[in-house]
Amino acid sequence: MRRLDPVILCKSRTATEAGEIMENDDDTKEDPQSQVKNSVSMEKNSCDKDTFRLHMVTWNVATADPPDDISSLLHLNSPKAPDLYVIGLQEVYSAPHRFIIDMAVEDSWSHLFMSSLAPRGYLKVSSIRMQGLLLLFFSKLAHVPFIRDIQDTYSRTGISGYWGNKGGVSIRLSFYGHMLCFLNCHLAAHMQYASQRVDEFEYILDTQTFDPKKTPHILDHKLVFWFGDLNFRIQDHGMHFLRNCITSHKFNLLWSKDQLTMMKKTEALLQEFDEGPLDFQPTYKFDRFSDCYDSSGKMRKPAWTDRILWRVKPKEPPPEEEKDEDRDSGLDEKNTKNQQEEEFPLKLKQDSYTSNMEYGVSDHKPVIGIFTLELRKMYEAPLVRVCAEGEWSADFDAMVIYSPLQPFPSSAWDWIGLYKVGFRSVSDYITYTWVKDDEVSFNDELTQVYVSKDEIPALGGECVLCYYCSTLQCIVGISSPFKVHESKVAVEEGLTPENIDGLEKATAS
Repeated sequence: MRRLDPVILCKSRTATEAGEIMENDDDTKEDPQSQVKNSVSMEKNSCDKDTFRLHMVTWNVATADPPDDISSLLHLNSPKAPDLYVIGLQEVYSAPHRFIIDMAVEDSWSHLFMSSLAPRGYLKVSSIRMQGLLLLFFSKLAHVPFIRDIQDTYSRTGISGYWGNKGGVSIRLSFYGHMLCFLNCHLAAHMQYASQRVDEFEYILDTQTFDPKKTPHILDHKLVFWFGDLNFRIQDHGMHFLRNCITSHKFNLLWSKDQLTMMKKTEALLQEFDEGPLDFQPTYKFDRFSDCYDSSGKMRKPAWTDRILWRVKPKEPPPEEEKDEDRDSGLDEKNTKNQQEEEFPLKLKQDSYTSNMEYGVSDHKPVIGIFTLELRKMYEAPLVRVCAEGEWSADFDAMVIYSPLQPFPSSAWDWIGLYKVGFRSVSDYITYTWVKDDEVSFNDELTQVYVSKDEIPALGGECVLCYYCSTLQCIVGISSPFKVHESKVAVEEGLTPENIDGLEKATAS
């Protein structure tokens, strides 16, 4: 196959690529180096704030299998599509045999969320599972190259910290340069353990650590979400009064005896977290597949056990007048942090906080929080621009072109994956090529990488290319969708799809 000159190829690309500079009349006249410089220049000059819609779900699923449809839970028919989805589940079925299967393949809950969101352009960026605790983070594909520094961890609090039926799992990440952390907890049950629940929360905050060079602890992040089955109850009120307040929708009469609300009056740590008004009926405990509260012999009191709270990191107070001897004491670093907070602010507004009474597979009802995240991006361009060279089909070898837009820790373990449009996670690639091993040519701005025709799906379809940085452990560049044409040879020879589809081969291997 004749290889196109990389410079000519770069000139011919359109401005619809992820992270591409805006198209103008002079685009086709610019050399690659100028395009890169313009991209970086735009990044530095951008000062507008952007808003992002965040859809959060917490649900204790009580070991149940997932429902057939979660459209209502995810508001899939809403005209306002979220930018990010965060789903925290508790009590996912984790009997030993099932847990092993889930770890080897994929649990049914993750499968359902991924299958529901992937066709709508969402990618599972990260997930973590600790026995019954499951946390999933999804993003629109356009934001994925700007989600970095992804780490996850967990803390056990069940049976003196040795068992994972209770505890917390967290995912932290950088979103356009802003450090966010999502903590999904399942805390101690029963009315009398309110103080223990606070102790467990503090233990989780103390034990979960991340990259010490950036944000070593949960509370070091600019924005923290704390959610899950926190198990705080409504105390003192009798069952008759409770149910009358719920039936008449006078929820405010119950707020003062909600244990979490009560504990916030005396616990300084809890006072740092905000929560929307509890203007929905308590989400625990229901008879399964009904809207009736517990009718068993135990007659458990209704409670708001399932909650979503958040904390925006408070600004550090301005330092006192600097003395010469203070220069080495960290004062300059604090000044830099304060200046960065002023230059790149972040705000959060809750748009909705409610439960969904439609789902009855569990004795808990799911709780949904909708948020608007406003921030100023710390960067506008992805780390890498990547695109497909020329026409692709399984009839001939193909080429990928990529160009770094900013310095980043690339390595020989970096790879570029070919994905079908609508892929669900990073591991869903059809095939991949190592950026160093399969390198064909390069210059200071552009690198050309080879892809064997044997790895290209013969049936064709809409695809994208993703550059995965092994050091950062995330996707740092995504191409525009492009057409992989159906193989003419396969059509002429009448080969069946299972024999020629590269995706089937990749799955089987």
